[in-house]
Amino acid sequence: MREGPDIARIAALIGDPARAHMLTALMSGKALTATELAGEAGVTLQTASGHLSKLLDGQLVQVRKQGRHKYFALAHADVAATLKALMGLAAGQGTLRTRTGPKDAAMRQARVCYNHLAGRVGVQMFTSMLDRDLIWEEGEALGLTGAGEDFVAGFGVDLGSLEDARAPLCRSCLDWSERRTHLAGALGRAMLSRMEVAGWLRRDTTSRAIHFSASGQSQFDQTFPSIIR
Repeated sequence: MREGPDIARIAALIGDPARAHMLTALMSGKALTATELAGEAGVTLQTASGHLSKLLDGQLVQVRKQGRHKYFALAHADVAATLKALMGLAAGQGTLRTRTGPKDAAMRQARVCYNHLAGRVGVQMFTSMLDRDLIWEEGEALGLTGAGEDFVAGFGVDLGSLEDARAPLCRSCLDWSERRTHLAGALGRAMLSRMEVAGWLRRDTTSRAIHFSASGQSQFDQTFPSIIR
């Protein structure tokens, strides 16, 4: 009998097309109802409930009750990281969905990846901070420099509360459309939240796309100037 992690079971859970669509929808970081997830997967509510039961048993999603409704979300950040890696692999192999159009362009420009900023602007933020020595990178390890701590505090992020969180402060995340790194972890989540509170951007209600206002994009570009490499 072979011993070790049973990757086949997890792969089978993710590999079903309907469940894959549901999990991808939950990459927005928002909790969704079974009805909403059924719509994302293109299946009936009864079928969706069966799929969600399997995902719950596999500890890939969690459920929260509020009033009469149940809301489903990804179980934890490791699930999001795994899905992100699979999306990058699929994109690299040319295994893409056939649906195209303006939303795809918007998703490549800016989108939410679980709970942080991704797409071209996400990569721009990471690259700008790295090139200005606000963050350091050694392999997969990331961290804030002293100048970075001052910068983040000036941006309005409370580092003390982030350092008390269970999630890593800084985490690298490979952007599936840009094939370059963007910033995840507690800091990535906090930076996106600050931009949203400041009114720089709004989230699309029908997808994971993020839309910057003209003034918000201008402020973003001033705060995170693009470095041509």
